[in-house]
Amino acid sequence: MNLLLLSNSTQYGRGYLEHALDTVTAFLPARARLAFVPYALADHDAYTAKVRDALAGAGIDVHGVHEGGDPVGRLAEADAVFVGGGNSFRLLAALYRTGLRDALIKAVGDGLPYMGASAGTNMAAPTLRTTNDMPIVQPPSFEALGLVPFQINPHYLDPDPRSTHKGETREERLREFLEENDVPVLGLREGSWLRVAGTRATIGGENDARLFLRGTAPREVPVGSDVSELLAVTPEYDKVPGGPSRR
Repeated sequence: MNLLLLSNSTQYGRGYLEHALDTVTAFLPARARLAFVPYALADHDAYTAKVRDALAGAGIDVHGVHEGGDPVGRLAEADAVFVGGGNSFRLLAALYRTGLRDALIKAVGDGLPYMGASAGTNMAAPTLRTTNDMPIVQPPSFEALGLVPFQINPHYLDPDPRSTHKGETREERLREFLEENDVPVLGLREGSWLRVAGTRATIGGENDARLFLRGTAPREVPVGSDVSELLAVTPEYDKVPGGPSRR
């Protein structure tokens, strides 16, 4: 696998992809024809134009998979694919509807570079079970692409000891997930990303990641850390509709 999985596409005070632009352009092939998947937002044309503008200076040729009426065909013409952020449920429903879910699994398995941000990073995990999104639509299944065998939580937020909000923190929600599923969860803070190249996985960006495992306290994973052991895990999911069974 050749993956770049960003926690976020916009960092506070910076333009779209600006905080990760050097990493993004180094990841993409030179003069790449990039297939952009805009389905996590409602306005596909405007979203594609935003990505095109952000990458124009790097010589990246961006084409929305919705342009031309054949998303799978657009993917087949590409040198790399970028799945953008937004609502993960809406995105996954569209991947099923267009046939892109199966096409992406095959293409990325065959070596197509895959870049995701936020919801697009959620798609790389086996399921949607650790997303922060509201289920504004219902996809046929929670099963995502499964490009990595562990879960990811983009936009991970640390508990704020000064907060008077009494609802669950992100950490509490991920601990609840681990009560039902024995699957590692990698929390990616804003400005961080996961790079997977073959059998090697590393943390990059401006902020450390946080790793959640069943039965142990969460631990910090500094930028630059090798987390390749996560690529070898065998996840066990609870048997409920909309997600992989235990295996």
